Amino acid sequence: MATVVELLTYPIKGCAGVPLTEAVLTEAGIAHDRSFMVVDGDGVFRSQRGTPRLAVIRPLVGAAGDRLTLRAPGTAELTVPIDRESARRDVTLFGDPYRGIDQGQDAADWLSAVLGVPSRLVRVPPEHDRRTDGLTPGTSGYADSSAVHVISRASLDDVNRRITAAGREPLPMDRFRPNIVLDGWTEPYREDLVRRMGIGETELGYTKLAIRCAVTLVDQDRGTRAGPEPLRTLAGYRRAARGGVAFGAKFAVLRTGGLAVGDEVRVTTWGGSELGEPAPAG
Repeated sequence: MATVVELLTYPIKGCAGVPLTEAVLTEAGIAHDRSFMVVDGDGVFRSQRGTPRLAVIRPLVGAAGDRLTLRAPGTAELTVPIDRESARRDVTLFGDPYRGIDQGQDAADWLSAVLGVPSRLVRVPPEHDRRTDGLTPGTSGYADSSAVHVISRASLDDVNRRITAAGREPLPMDRFRPNIVLDGWTEPYREDLVRRMGIGETELGYTKLAIRCAVTLVDQDRGTRAGPEPLRTLAGYRRAARGGVAFGAKFAVLRTGGLAVGDEVRVTTWGGSELGEPAPAG
């Protein structure tokens, strides 16, 4: 039986995660997850792929959900009211057009100073209605794709065993930026085989494997590139048929509600892995 051992939300896409002991799962994922995004002057999203320093920015949404605090090393923190009403502007995520609400000049100035490039902060508008793909379609804010990203500790242990066997240093879980971390499964990559599961009051449906990119090469504490791991090792045994290397699984939200660290995972449907492993017996 697997249990939840970590819960994380990432209020600003590309910035540091916020660890939680309990959370509310909405249709778009853990509350506030990727509901904000940093963009350039043309509205094109910034990510750690091109702006690794995003990782050192630690956002926090206030308990009432109406204020956002930004923190970064060596910089005075900034708290701004969250704007859900102002005029929408065009933004672009992986070439796809969306809308965002600009969060004002103070946030823009603060981000530009910390990142060293002109930047602005936008929030998904209340009418945001993005549809995500995969085996179980769903919705999300400004996440790369599906609403929830799940990884087991057994999977991290396996890739780290391979990395250390090659004489390199093991990596922390934060390189992969999951929302839910599970422990208790002895076999790695079991999350790949889950098709439906319940956690707390919620239910999740599998969408697809998480295809990894250069973000995994960024030291999340320093906000700098520190490659070539884990991509070098994953390329040796986790190549996906649709391209890239896979680690972790993405899920859509089928039933909203509460979940918490310590909750048991109730898998109701298993399937075969996209990488070719068969479904578990029973």
